Amino acid sequence: MKTSNYLACPECDLLLQQNISVVGDKIHCPRCNYLLHRPRTQSVPRTFALSLTGLFLLFPASLLPIVGVKILGNTQDGTILSGVVTLFHEGMWGVSIVVFLSSILFPMLSIVLSLLISGCLYFNHANRYLSVGLRILQHIEEWAMLEVYLLGIIVACVKLASMAQLKFGFGLTAFVLLLFVTVMLAHNFDSTLFWQKIEALKKNETK
Repeated sequence: MKTSNYLACPECDLLLQQNISVVGDKIHCPRCNYLLHRPRTQSVPRTFALSLTGLFLLFPASLLPIVGVKILGNTQDGTILSGVVTLFHEGMWGVSIVVFLSSILFPMLSIVLSLLISGCLYFNHANRYLSVGLRILQHIEEWAMLEVYLLGIIVACVKLASMAQLKFGFGLTAFVLLLFVTVMLAHNFDSTLFWQKIEALKKNETK
């Protein structure tokens, strides 16, 4: 049984199979008439555009200086990647791995998968790995925690403001923009519509 083809009504707990024959249809519960899904008709092109934007922002956000700290005439710039390396060299391996996964690897995988899947659907290109990619995407998107990292940056800056001179770099701007793009990406991503379009492509391919 493909769980991606089933929905549970939050009102009456009825488990029902989605009707994937018509892409973009609203889905109502047959028992209580609760609106289970209202399709975002522009989800695919918006996801494609936002993913492409996020991919361009990901590299400057990870590699360019976020904050420069100047103490006693010495200035040291910090990036996300350098922070991971510093934590690793300080012996905090577990923390460095978590930071690397949540702030670099998982966001990158989420953006790349979103771009590839939405690109295939936007250009009506059938691929046997679309279903696998979408399942992986739905599992890893919860582990991308850019907002938690941004909160940590804010807390660190507040603590250092009284002890050192801070200089904010373009990496911070790119990081904030990347966070905004990922929030918009999550808001516009319609997993049900994506599954419907994938199933429709499979049916067209077998004809």
